[in-house]
Amino acid sequence: MSGPAPSPTRPRLITTSAGTNLDAFGPREWGLLAAIASIWGSSFLFMEIGLEAFHPTVVTMARVGLGAATLALVPRARQPVDVEDRARIAFLGLIWIAIPLTLFPVAQQWIDSALAGMLNGGMPIATAAVATVMLRRLPPARQLAGIVIGFVGIVLISLPGLRDAEATALGTVLVLIAIALYGLAANLAVPLQQRYGALPVLLRAQLAALVVVVPVGLFGLPHSTWDTASALAMVPLGTLGTGLAFVAMTVLVGRVGGPRGSVAIYFVPIVAIVLGIVFRDESVALISLAGTAVVIVGAWLTSRREAPVPARHADPAVRSSR
Repeated sequence: MSGPAPSPTRPRLITTSAGTNLDAFGPREWGLLAAIASIWGSSFLFMEIGLEAFHPTVVTMARVGLGAATLALVPRARQPVDVEDRARIAFLGLIWIAIPLTLFPVAQQWIDSALAGMLNGGMPIATAAVATVMLRRLPPARQLAGIVIGFVGIVLISLPGLRDAEATALGTVLVLIAIALYGLAANLAVPLQQRYGALPVLLRAQLAALVVVVPVGLFGLPHSTWDTASALAMVPLGTLGTGLAFVAMTVLVGRVGGPRGSVAIYFVPIVAIVLGIVFRDESVALISLAGTAVVIVGAWLTSRREAPVPARHADPAVRSSR
C-alpha cells in the first residue's frame, strides 16, 4: 500500500536562473544596453534639477509613482501572475527599487556623488558574486575578467572627482548595502522575466515599492518647495528612469543572465559625463576618457558567448522567455 502523495514543494523566495541567450550580444542586447545607459545616465541630470527644490525622499516618491503610472497604461503590464510568485515580485520591488532609491539620496548627504558613482559601478561584481552562490558555479573566466576590467574603468572615470571627495563611514555603508541589494535583485529578476515578461513583473514590483516610499516621501514634503523646473524634471526621471529603464534592464537580464546584463551599469557614468559637458559646461579629465575605453573593453569581453549551464542549475519553474 502506497503512502500519501508528497506535497508540492513551495518555490523559494530567492532563486535565479541562467539567461536564455548564451550567445554573444547581438543588436537587441546592445540596443537594450544602450537604452539603459542612456536613460539612467541622464537620470543624474534630472535628479540634480529635482533636488534643487524637493527633498530626496520626495524625488524618490515622485519617480516611483510616475514609473508605476507609466507601466499601468500598458495593457500587457496588467496581465496576471501566479499567486506563488507575488511575494517574490513584491520582494523584488523592495530590494531593487524601494530601499536602494531611498538609500542613495540619503547616503549622498554624507558622501560625494563621485564616490557614490564609483561604488555603484560595483553592481556587476555584486551580481556575479550572488549568481555564483545561487547557481553554485563560477561565471566563465572571460566573463569575470570583463567584469573586473569594467570596474577598473569605472574607477578611472571616477578618479578626478574622488581627489577632493568627502565621505563618512555611514554614507559609504548605505551605498554598499544598496549595491548588494542591486546584485541580488538582478539575479532574482531573471526567472521572473522568463516566466511573465518584464512588464507584469515591474508594474507589480513598483506598486510594492510605493507602499514603502510614499510614507517616507510624505515625511519629506514639508522640507520641499515648489519649482516648475524641478517638477518637470520628475517626468522623464519617473517615466523613463524608473519606468522604462527598469523594464529594459529586466528584459536584458532575462535574456543574458544577471552578471552579463548588469554591465549596462558601466556605461551609465559615461552618459552622465557627456550630458554634464553638453548641458552643464563641465570638463572631463583625460584619465576619465581612458577609463571609458577600459569600460568598453570590459563590456565587450563580458558580452562574448557564455558556456551552457548544466541542467542541474536550471530553474525548472521557468516556462518560457517572453
